[in-house]
Amino acid sequence: MTSSPTHAPPPPPPDNGPRLSREEFDSLFDAVRTWGRWTPADRGAWNRVTPAHVQRATALVRSGTTVPMALPWNTTPGPDNGKPALHYMSDLGDVEAPEPSCHKDFIAVDYHGKGVSHLDALSHIAYRGRLYDGHTAREVVDAAGARFGAVSALGPLVTKGVLIDLPAVHGTDWLEPGTAVHAEDVLAAEKALGVTIGEGDAVLLRSGHFRRRAELGAWNPDHASAGFHVDAVPLLAERGISLLGGDGDSDVRPSPVEGLHSPVHALTITAMGVPLLDNLDLEALSTACAREGRYEFLLVVTPLNVPGGTGSPVNPVAVL
Repeated sequence: MTSSPTHAPPPPPPDNGPRLSREEFDSLFDAVRTWGRWTPADRGAWNRVTPAHVQRATALVRSGTTVPMALPWNTTPGPDNGKPALHYMSDLGDVEAPEPSCHKDFIAVDYHGKGVSHLDALSHIAYRGRLYDGHTAREVVDAAGARFGAVSALGPLVTKGVLIDLPAVHGTDWLEPGTAVHAEDVLAAEKALGVTIGEGDAVLLRSGHFRRRAELGAWNPDHASAGFHVDAVPLLAERGISLLGGDGDSDVRPSPVEGLHSPVHALTITAMGVPLLDNLDLEALSTACAREGRYEFLLVVTPLNVPGGTGSPVNPVAVL
């Protein structure tokens, strides 16, 4: 992640309504819930992606342009990196014999946060004590890891990706932190960008977060970030998406739901069984899509095979 010598001033309080009560949110949760629909359940909505769907996605490869989307491994503390990643050399190759010498390093990270590009598995989020498909979180997640919804159940994720590039649609450099993206914004973006979100697709939302960070400095996205309002989720559920992500963590912040800090996480992961991709750098992908005049592509995501893991650091790749 690009470092900055200064920090951005706190953005003004956003108007990210409409506000929802917990009762209204619970009704929405029930409306989009897909519990009991798939086997194996811990793959959730990823069961929508069949070999035929992958074959159709590969037909989107035309120029062969490949665009990685992971942030650099960030070892520098900051307002958006409260738990910096670790990286140090464990062997400098200074043993004289035998040849050849060898250089080794160590990495480690508490990746669920704002500083690392990562995938959220279905064991990551519980609502009212329950994970996706109704599993009681305390019964299936403990100090040894998750026995349901682990990232190892997902495997490699290959599908059609759709970039909802709202700054490109609006002719701006970025959306200001706190801007809520509603269903009508998604529909307008589809029309403007010439794309249609279909069943099994992965949807990536670009707000221009890292363009703003590079120009104005870092801020704490837990306090203010552009993202989806919960009223956009029924549209995504209706389209049957398999994966959701963006250059934030998909939730608009502050949350518009009373007493709930990550309502889109709860709706997508816990109700719909849709894994999330957080903290992607979508600036190069935005440039590549604009250059080629299309906003759909082959998306490849390969999480680490961590039995019991609630997610994984990832470096997703778009192939145009």
